[in-house]
Order: sequence, then structure tokens, then C-alpha cells
Amino acid sequence: MDKKNTILGTLMFVAAFLVLMYGQRFMRQNPPPAEVRREVSREIQGQPQAPAASPGAMPSASPAPSPGIEEPTFATAQADQKGATVTRLGNSFVTVSFTDSGGAILDVAFKKYPAVQGESDPFIFNEPHADAMMAFAGVPGLDRSTRYKLVSCTDSEVVYRTVLDETLEVTRRYTLSPDKSPTSDPYLIRCETTLRNLTDKASAPLRVQLSLGTAAPSNALDNGYQLTTEFWNGKDTTLVRRSELEQSGGMLGYGAHGPRPVIAASGPIVWATVKNQFFSAILTPDEAAAGLETRRVKLLDRLPDADRRAYGITGDVNFDVPAIAAHAEARLAGSLYVGPKEYPRLSNTDVFKRDQDRVMDLGSFIFRFCAAILLTLMTWIHGWTANWGVAIILTTLALKVAFLPLSISQARSSRRMQKLMPEMKVIREKFKDNPQKQQAAMMELYKQHKVNPLGGCLPMLLTIPFFFAFFKMLQSAAELRYAPFLWAHDLSSPDTVFAIPLPYIGSFGINILPILFCLTLFYQMRLTPQPAVDNAQMKMMKLMPLMSLFIYYNYSCALSLYSTANGLFIIFQQVIVNRGHDDEEKAQVRPGKPTKNVTPKKR
Repeated sequence: MDKKNTILGTLMFVAAFLVLMYGQRFMRQNPPPAEVRREVSREIQGQPQAPAASPGAMPSASPAPSPGIEEPTFATAQADQKGATVTRLGNSFVTVSFTDSGGAILDVAFKKYPAVQGESDPFIFNEPHADAMMAFAGVPGLDRSTRYKLVSCTDSEVVYRTVLDETLEVTRRYTLSPDKSPTSDPYLIRCETTLRNLTDKASAPLRVQLSLGTAAPSNALDNGYQLTTEFWNGKDTTLVRRSELEQSGGMLGYGAHGPRPVIAASGPIVWATVKNQFFSAILTPDEAAAGLETRRVKLLDRLPDADRRAYGITGDVNFDVPAIAAHAEARLAGSLYVGPKEYPRLSNTDVFKRDQDRVMDLGSFIFRFCAAILLTLMTWIHGWTANWGVAIILTTLALKVAFLPLSISQARSSRRMQKLMPEMKVIREKFKDNPQKQQAAMMELYKQHKVNPLGGCLPMLLTIPFFFAFFKMLQSAAELRYAPFLWAHDLSSPDTVFAIPLPYIGSFGINILPILFCLTLFYQMRLTPQPAVDNAQMKMMKLMPLMSLFIYYNYSCALSLYSTANGLFIIFQQVIVNRGHDDEEKAQVRPGKPTKNVTPKKR
């Protein structure tokens, strides 16, 4: 049995190694971010433009596809209309480009976040897109094919206007927030759309869609798993991943489906967002919206439709506009945040009062609570260390100090349990045919030696939420993007120092921090007392460091840095415990031999 388990474990690790190698090859086939953006721009510029819609009746829902024509399963990236006028407003954090093609927000450049590490060009959200942000989606006469008139423009405000078939006047006003304001944020844009009925009779109710924009992969190593849309209905959040729109074979055939053109969700929608790993566009309407539709967007035409690297994600927010009385007006208004996923910013309740920090994807309530504590502490430490790697290490140290009493209790409990292993083995052999008596004897042994069999588990259970919170936090914190530490040039990606060329695979990157974590975990397991388990389990446990190496290898090196620092602190703590003296152990006696009062002899 031991031999079979060993062979099985070896085969599993070989399979994991092959997956790792081909995963590296897949990721290195992606071009660097700057090249992706340049190629996307060239391809978009070369695409034919949709013909402009002629003015007609009041706008309605998106037109249905013609009979006999299969509806596409994804949207395509579009360029702005030829000859469109772009107006730019900015502050110290963003440059917002507005277009008269649809009277909407073409894109937003983040001055504090470069597109490529070491270069000055800013990251531009919604640069390749299906629609401009806040554009009417699929509304003939008001959408991107309509040229709006620029009514006014100041340093912080731009106003557009158009008239649809002399029946409906549409005015669009955008106001950019200043750099510093106690009740606003520099990444916030106030959006107001006024619909005015110019006729002598009431209009019919209608549904319109406003685009949230398009989220593209944040860099060449981004696999798109964190390309999502999400909305909050006031109680719960609903998340849609790009992968849900892709063809899936399901689990053993269960849940299999083809590619989906759209995933529609009904409201009420208090806020909705489209986001990638580090950046997000969040629309918070003054009045709750009716629904959200999510689609894939093909960004690279040169790649085949089956290639996942070619796609981003977009979302359209549905609004139900009631009947507008003669010469009356209706208003769609709200705030649009387009910026980084920074917890200290999004958790500012003076500005964001509707749980918008949930876009950080920190998990359920307990994990979100733990992650909030860790992010706040790490941000505070970074304020006086000015290095995110040092901040991660010191935050880990602070966490270990906070749980030090529990950790010491766990270590001592494991040590006492190890000392009882010979007696436990005797009990198991003696009562191997009587589980009830075996359990009773074990409990008597624990009671006699004052050992809590759960003493090593409970402290670990209390620290697990913080570990997973750290894991979730480090995945999406925009502050870690391109943050250097020692040899690691970017804490949000693997710390590859060089690549080894391999036949049939291409190259294999050497990542240092996951290897250090593996060695740390191996030495930690040697120091830590192990419970009584059979030989097969012991062999599998010895392979755990290698398993951790495979799991961590392609994650961000920030997680490996945290785990390595945590392991070193545990090693230091275990060395102290192993060299120390336990008063309880001194008082322990062997079962069946009561302590005797012994009077020392006089010399």
C-alpha cells in the first residue's frame, strides 16, 4: 500500500510539473502589454465603421437580429467615429477624454499608473472598447453613431446636446472632481443625462442602456480570470466572470454549454461595475437601475475566436424611463468612478456610502473583515517605509505577534502530543478491536497529561481567515502593481529572474520566492512535531513543500513573500519552543505510577 501511494503521489507531481511548464509557455506567448495596446489600436483603426442611423421615432430597446442570421456570441472592439472631436479634462490623477460621437467618455488615463513598467505612458481604461463609457448602447439616433453638439466646456465640465427627430432633446453633462475634496474623489465623474420631450403629447415609457465601458486584461500575464462585471442590489452582490460567457464542457458533462452572447441579470442595481485585476469602472446611479447585461468583447482580430487571450468584457446598465409628459423632462444621473482598486479609497464612507469596496473581491464577510484590517495596516506601514515589500513583511510580523499566544499554545500542544505517541500506539494496539474502549483510554491519557487534542487545531483555525484574506488582498490591490522589492520588479507578478530555454516548451522561468518558500516550509516541517500517522501519510506530508511550490509558482510574488516571511517567523518561534521548558511537561508522569514524595538524602 505504501509503495502504491508513493507511486501515485509521484505521478501527480509529474502531471503538475507538466501543467506548470505548459502554463509558462502559454503565458509567454502573450505579447508585452505595450505591444498588445498598440496592436489593438491598429486593428481597431482598421475596422469599418457602422453606418450612422437616421433620426427616427423615440428610442427603444436594441433591435433583434434579422431572421436566419445567427446572433454573434461576442461584441467587437470599435473605433471612435472618423472625424469625431475629442475634448479632454484632467486633474492630478486622471485625464478624461470625451467624444462628441455619442456624447460620452471615450477613455480615462491614470496618471499615477503607467501602462508599462519603466515607461511614462499612463494606463488607459476603456482604450479598446465596444462602446464609450456612458454611451447609449443599441439606441438608434442616440448611440455612438450620433454626433452630439458641444454646448460648453470648462476646466472641470463638458456639456453635449442632440435632438432626436425633433421630438426628444438629450443633454449630457459631465463634471470632473477636483484633486482634493472631503466629499468627493479625483477619480469620480458626475454624469447627468436629461431627456426633454419637445412634443405636445406624452411619450411612451422606454428602456435605455448605458455602457459601463470595456475592461481589458491588465498585462500580458493576465489570464482574464478577474475580468468581471458585478452589481450590488443593496443586500448582495452578483458577479459575472468572462469565463461564464465562454464555451464550457462542464463537470463530467454536467452544466455544459456553448458560448453565450449575453448574460442578463435583473435589478434593482444600486451600483454596477466592470473591472479587471487592478482597475474598475463603477456606476452609482441616483435611482436604482433595472438590470445589467454582460458581454465578451473581442479585442484582437488577428487571434482566432477560440483564443481566450483575444477577449475583454463589457457591461450595459438598463434603465427604465417612465412616460415623459408634454414639454417635461426625465433625468438619468449618477456618479462614475473610473480608477484603481485601492481599498483605502473605496472604503472612504464620506465619498462611497454604498459598500463599493466590495469590488475588491475580498471574499465573504469574515474574509473581507480580515482583509480590511490587513490592508489598512499594510497601507499605514507603507506610509513610513515607502516600500510595499517591507510593508508586507512587517504586516506579517504584526500578524504573528498578535497571534503569538495562540501559536505558542499550538506549538506546545504539538510537542506534548508527540511525547505521548508511544503510549498512544500501545493503546491502539491494545484496544484495536474495541473503538469505544480505545477512545476512552485515549481521553484518560489526555486528561492525565493535561493535553488538549484540539489544542493544535483551534489556533490554526483562527488564523486561516487571515491567511486567505491576505491571499485575496494581494491578488487585486492596485498598489502592488509594478511595486519593486529586492530582485522582484513587480510584486503583483511572478519574480522571474531569468528563463531557461527548453525544447518543445519554449522557456521555463526561474522564480526565486516560491523556491525560498518551498525550502522554508520543508525546514519548518522538520522542526515541527508531527502527529502519529502511518508511513504513507508521512511520505505524502513530506511532499507538501513541493506541492506548495507548484501552487505558488505562477502566483504573484507578493503572496510568496508573505508566506516565506510567515514561515521564517514560525521557524524562529518553533526553535524557541523546542529549546524552552514546559512546566506542564515537568509535572507529567507516566500512567499508573503516581508521584511519590521523595525526601532528598543528606550528604
